[in-house]
Amino acid sequence: MDGSRTSLDIEEYSDTEVQKNQVVTLEEWQDKWVNSKTAFHLEQGHQLLKKHLDTFLKGKSGLRVFFPLCGKAVEMKWFANRGHSVVGVEISELGIREFFTEQNLSYTEEPITEIPGAKVFKSSSGNISLYCCSIFDFPRTNIGKFDMIWDRGALVAVNPGDRKSYADTMLSLLGKKFQYLLCVLSYDPTKHPGPPFYVPHAEIERLFGKICNIHCLEKVDAFEERHKSWGIDYLFEKLYLLTEK
Repeated sequence: MDGSRTSLDIEEYSDTEVQKNQVVTLEEWQDKWVNSKTAFHLEQGHQLLKKHLDTFLKGKSGLRVFFPLCGKAVEMKWFANRGHSVVGVEISELGIREFFTEQNLSYTEEPITEIPGAKVFKSSSGNISLYCCSIFDFPRTNIGKFDMIWDRGALVAVNPGDRKSYADTMLSLLGKKFQYLLCVLSYDPTKHPGPPFYVPHAEIERLFGKICNIHCLEKVDAFEERHKSWGIDYLFEKLYLLTEK
């Protein structure tokens, strides 16, 4: 595709069928952490979130912010440092422990009574709680509603066949006047099987359109040298803001 990386107006592949049967197990995700195959982690945090963060927060404090499939995202500290309460869910205990260690935060851990075998890790300050469990089990904790969700590397990591269940789970966690910040990737899905999986605009409409107003705030060229090994020649990241209809 000539000039594919010079234009942000590449036509999307509306057909996601090519990836619909792709499956990554929870064990495989855990192995990625054990084997340090975590190139998806951004050590400096997400630049689009950094750019828009103060606009989203509007000077408010005490918001409840949810990070699905959080890994060791440094952005959790950004929100906590601004006086917000952060809750994350991550299947890898290793990833959670690395977060607290790398952010120099002391923490406690305790079992989650509602989910056998699961644990919750809480910062000593009390404003960051990370649940080590499946995202689909998480609602059993009756954690309550959230004012904001930061979804980066989450929807795009969920198996395509599980997206509807995932979206319904996210919607069930949102309170009134919510802001759902969603990052997705655009590339040629016939050349890379994922993850991260390709999520076109039409899929976002299908999953969230009945409940949410959907706004694409920004689209940036995210292609790096390492992506050539995926067999693709372009990669764009889009930041969406979903709000209550």
